[in-house]
Amino acid sequence: MNIHFNRVVVRVVFVALSLVVFPMSFIQAKEYHVSTRGDDSAEGTFSDPFLTVSHAAQIARPGDTVTVHEGIYREWINPAQGGEDETSRIVYRAAEGERVEIKGSEIVPGKWVKTETKGVWKAVIPNSFFGDYNPYKTVLEGDWYVNPGWPRHTGEVFLNGMALCEQSSLEQVIHPVSDSTLVDPDRTLYAWYCESDEQSTTLWANFQQENPNRELVEISVRRTCFYPSNPGVDYITISGFRFSQTATQWPAPTAEQIGMIATNWNKGWIIENNIIHDSKCAGITLGKERSTGHNVWSANPVFDGSLHYIEVIFKTLRNGWNREHIGSHVVRNNTIYDCGQSGICGSMGAAFSRIIGNHIYNIASNKQLRGPELGGIKFHGAIDVLIQGNRIHHTEKGLFLDWMTQGTRITGNLFYDNVVEDLYMEVNHGPYIVDNNIFGSPFNLWDMSDGGAFVHNLFLGKIRFQPEHSRYTPYHLPHSTEVAGISIIIGGDDRFYNNVFLPSRLADGEKITGTYGLAEYAKAGYPVTAEGNVYFAPAQPFPADTLGVVQQRPDDVMKIEETADGVFIVLPGVVIPTSGSGVVRGDDLGKTILAKTGYENPDGSSVVFDTDYFGQKRSEGLVMPGPFVEWNRMGGKIKIW
Repeated sequence: MNIHFNRVVVRVVFVALSLVVFPMSFIQAKEYHVSTRGDDSAEGTFSDPFLTVSHAAQIARPGDTVTVHEGIYREWINPAQGGEDETSRIVYRAAEGERVEIKGSEIVPGKWVKTETKGVWKAVIPNSFFGDYNPYKTVLEGDWYVNPGWPRHTGEVFLNGMALCEQSSLEQVIHPVSDSTLVDPDRTLYAWYCESDEQSTTLWANFQQENPNRELVEISVRRTCFYPSNPGVDYITISGFRFSQTATQWPAPTAEQIGMIATNWNKGWIIENNIIHDSKCAGITLGKERSTGHNVWSANPVFDGSLHYIEVIFKTLRNGWNREHIGSHVVRNNTIYDCGQSGICGSMGAAFSRIIGNHIYNIASNKQLRGPELGGIKFHGAIDVLIQGNRIHHTEKGLFLDWMTQGTRITGNLFYDNVVEDLYMEVNHGPYIVDNNIFGSPFNLWDMSDGGAFVHNLFLGKIRFQPEHSRYTPYHLPHSTEVAGISIIIGGDDRFYNNVFLPSRLADGEKITGTYGLAEYAKAGYPVTAEGNVYFAPAQPFPADTLGVVQQRPDDVMKIEETADGVFIVLPGVVIPTSGSGVVRGDDLGKTILAKTGYENPDGSSVVFDTDYFGQKRSEGLVMPGPFVEWNRMGGKIKIW
């Protein structure tokens, strides 16, 4: 017998069986390492790492991991391939315990030259430095962008990490003016201006007392940090990085949406545990690609923007907008701040996604950009999306859900100190669920939608109820992107169970449109149900809230305060009566009028509102209104983050 031959046969059979039992991607999975001390001609091992993440992104295949070690990487990562499914992803991760920064900026080449004006310096940069994208020639533009009357650019200038304010003329850089409407009024004293010709770009900047040649001065030069230029790049994980300083463009819902991190119409990404800041426009985009339309309203302003968007929706449906191909992303535990337009946004590409545990703040707070796309989170087409446990504050609009919010649940979030409102629901037909949230800004809810269920929330500010008869917007088949019909917003078809309305800022709040409580819903076109809510004067009850309770508001001021130990809600003297309503279930809420769909989970099972803001169980029988099960036993100061 030829023993050697038999061993070869056994090995061939074993390998063949292995390929059946174990996917090829599992067998070939590799870990590539990247280091600032590496070389892209290296092997990519721990001892012989690559120099750039971009090089690893061209090599990585399903199942592979790219581990990036400490340092600053100034590059656009454009992955060539994604994973195959949830079990064979491509993972990009920062090495454990190491600070890894991905920047869209560069240090200005050469020296800054001091001008005759104190504090003002000048740098002349050859256009070749920018390659095919010069952010100091590229102006902000797009559908629904409000032009300030002068060409604001996608670029930005940073002094020791602080973004300077772009001005419309050199004169305003020489003589900057403090802006009292900002949290930091003197921020506008640090200003910049640019001019470009065919050969070079000139930057002027007022650095006040600082010498830019002795400090860290950076300028954003890349339109993104992590973005696949081609579709079909699914199942990618991005974990543990610090992303900053990109020259992103305005991400209109009718345009290709490119943020600092952007998914480009793909499926199954996980974006987790990152720090994301200083994007000119958007931090993360889960949005639309270009072929289905790019700023189509600007290109053809004869038709209304909503008509253009309806056309775009049907184009995306023909381009694979469905659960099988698009969305289902997870964005969790990221810190996102200092972005000019949005922390997270997406037109239709966020469908079926989960947005969990993110801290989002200082969004559009510098008031550099204007337009109706501003928000901590701004989604169009949020179908079966879970938005849970996020902390959103000091933004223009906290959470802005616009068109086609259906099957979405907004639960356990903390909102406060948002400039316009905490939650804006614009022209949706439902069903959508808003439960166990804390709304702490002067203006809590702008409801321009139908079909919402509001359960166990705490409202500390005003509510504005508004039908919308001028726009027809889609509603869908249950748990699907397929359009079932279109309609105007009649107003109503809402449910309010076991909420607490507790006005906290009467002096400031009186300047804001809207009312406290639910009295405005008496004029709704569709029926409205309310049960077991508690109204502290001057909050006004819904007339048919038979189990509702009206209470006298305590004299002490309710507020949300941040300390070094966390975020607290201060509720001195507030005692909540037990409601006559028991544990609420989705089956109790019926179905929406248009979509004919119940308040249920994406898998069709009924939602049961038996846990509170902290995840504590509610017992059957009479329940405590509001987001806290043990409200009256928790004292006058409750830690909420």
